[in-house]
Amino acid sequence: MFEKLVKDIKGYKKPLAFGIARVDLGQLNHDKVLQATYPVINWNENFGSAAVIIRSLIENGVDVDFSGSEFVAPVTPEFVNSALNYFPEDLVAEAVGEKHKNIQVLKTLKDIFEEEFYDNYRICFLFEDEAPKSVEAVYLKLYALSTKKAKLRSLNLNGAFGILTNCAWVGNIPIELEYLRANEIELKLKDAYPEVEFVDKFPRFLSHIIPEDNTRILDTSKVRMGAQLAAGTTVMPGASYINFNAGTEGAVMVEGRISSSAVVKEGADVGGGASILGVLSGTNGNPITIGKNTLLGANSVTGIPLGDSCIVDAGIAVLEGTKIWISEDEFVKIKEVNPEWKAVYKEYFKGFELAALNGIHYRFDTTKGKMVALRSRREVKLNEELH
Repeated sequence: MFEKLVKDIKGYKKPLAFGIARVDLGQLNHDKVLQATYPVINWNENFGSAAVIIRSLIENGVDVDFSGSEFVAPVTPEFVNSALNYFPEDLVAEAVGEKHKNIQVLKTLKDIFEEEFYDNYRICFLFEDEAPKSVEAVYLKLYALSTKKAKLRSLNLNGAFGILTNCAWVGNIPIELEYLRANEIELKLKDAYPEVEFVDKFPRFLSHIIPEDNTRILDTSKVRMGAQLAAGTTVMPGASYINFNAGTEGAVMVEGRISSSAVVKEGADVGGGASILGVLSGTNGNPITIGKNTLLGANSVTGIPLGDSCIVDAGIAVLEGTKIWISEDEFVKIKEVNPEWKAVYKEYFKGFELAALNGIHYRFDTTKGKMVALRSRREVKLNEELH
């Protein structure tokens, strides 16, 4: 069936990803897309459904352009009916629950369009992972990250901020700031001015993503869309925060900040107010990974990758240029758990020279007045009942 559908389609190319989204359009500028909501995204999968959609678009007069990295087209009732007609009746009938989700999307749209035609549905294809050119493409990539269909730090999001619009968000509804300014007097006098929750270009994770059953997010503002949370992650209120294209790879306690492109592995504890620096905030563009069972003490700052079973004491900063003293005895012990480390002993190491090493305890020695590194002697273990 696949070969038959794509036969004679000029320039046909298998998509990297595709999905149908409901888009929020500008209140003043109806041509401006503010947000795209995807009930289903396809990432390197379901090429048969992609072929059906492409063939149906072409049959309804849409010139599908395969030459670029992405393609976006409006969804019409005629296209939906054509696409559904390509699927066998038994598949359409049994498309419920976890079965045939792309057919479910089309069936739901058919029901919606039978009541009224709406112009705020789009189909988006990605053919290459290049810098996105549309809001629909940005959101498709953010969904891929947050649903774990793409690995953190694996997608090209260059220019995404310039594509998205800074909006006032009321629940999951983005409102143009220009609209609020233009209608401020009337809205306020009629007691219709919205209760704006935040102003940003990105929505919140929980506005789009259903988390794992044993994942807890105690404040919706603490996780941005495009973050990725592994099962068992707990995000506490207060100073915690997880940016887009950042997140966890296992059960993690988060009471501090995980900046963009930072990844925290299973069993780690990001203490209250601790900060993991992002690629634009002091790491020379090097993304940071925090290893398994590693503890970042309260209000500490980490600007280098850490290996497994490390400890950063509360209130200190371990940066690429930080000078760290190691005794000869502790140097030997650190090398024992890092046999691939080819360093020769010296009293002082800079932070970047210790990057990604396992089993190091970073602390400030008040008697010596300097930063020191020791072989860690404590096991970091999360409370299993909380994760």
